[in-house]
Amino acid sequence: MLDSFLREAAPWWDAFYADRTRDIPFFVDAPDENLRNYCETGMIRPSRVLELGCGPGRNAIYLAQQGCHMDAVDLSREAIDWAIERAHAVAVPINFQCANLFDVNFESQHYDFIYDSGCFHHIAPHRRMDFVELIKNALQPGGYFGLTCFAHGEGYGAEISDWEVYRQKSLKGGLAYTENKLRQIFADFEVVEFRRMNRIVQPAVSFGESFLWTVLFRLK
Repeated sequence: MLDSFLREAAPWWDAFYADRTRDIPFFVDAPDENLRNYCETGMIRPSRVLELGCGPGRNAIYLAQQGCHMDAVDLSREAIDWAIERAHAVAVPINFQCANLFDVNFESQHYDFIYDSGCFHHIAPHRRMDFVELIKNALQPGGYFGLTCFAHGEGYGAEISDWEVYRQKSLKGGLAYTENKLRQIFADFEVVEFRRMNRIVQPAVSFGESFLWTVLFRLK
């Protein structure tokens, strides 16, 4: 009932991705700077990886190029088609799936790294704990979860209460989170790194915007 109370997400996202020439920061074909740092410094050494809300595939492609076995999911058919084209252009194998992540049967304890760049802040409040449980069930014990989302106080992302989400029937383009709120939601995880993303002027080999949190968690 609450799912249907908010907008139907898939058509909105298909329209969002339909024009690939739009000046959208994360339309660039470069991985998140924090993700590149995790891999280059050896902070993580992922093998089996799942990306939630992969969009046009820039992070999934980077991880596949590092030798990871990649599964990637997104709600938008337009985004998945674009991601498949990008992956084919650089000849990397990725299992892309167009689906609502809550409708997918992810194999239990299958992944050693799950990554989310901009998906969580579009998750409705009543679905947050479902999201957390999905990650906990799909990760191996001791596995890592990487998160990038809107930071509260930066002017990007909606700074509204959960009640207001349902009163307005909208996530207002994505919810902004405080550090304390994220630590509470992901209390079953150990925090490995918690910081603001570094802003990267494009074009560049990495993507970064300082209005985003970037967090690396480890499942306890």
